[in-house]
Amino acid sequence: MTNFKYPRAEKLKKNTEISLLFEKGKWKTSGNLRIIVLKDKPSAPVESTKFAVSVSKKYFKKAVHRNRIKRLLRECYRLNKELFKEAFGEKTAAMLLWISPELPMKFQDVEEQFIKLCQAQHQKKGSGTKIGE
Repeated sequence: MTNFKYPRAEKLKKNTEISLLFEKGKWKTSGNLRIIVLKDKPSAPVESTKFAVSVSKKYFKKAVHRNRIKRLLRECYRLNKELFKEAFGEKTAAMLLWISPELPMKFQDVEEQFIKLCQAQHQKKGSGTKIGE
């Protein structure tokens, strides 16, 4: 059975971890989604998968709209966690951002963009060959 939970241990909350993510993380964009990813390295250790979402106050003045988008983004991650881990790795800190000024109409639109983002990363990861293989 697939684990569809989003427990507290997976939530990226510490200010130091978020600062490190913005300093040393890699940015990727697909459609209206942007993700910052920091993989486990000796210079920036990550214990387990940590995930957070954010929506700009610049585009969405009302908290109701920001909270709706954050709920949709968290749900995308929760339902497609295995795809995310395949694409970005097990020990990864990531923050998902909504970068469009338009409010998403349906959950399916957001989920489709999230899946495209993960698949693009997975294909990029799969196309690179390691030295010695």
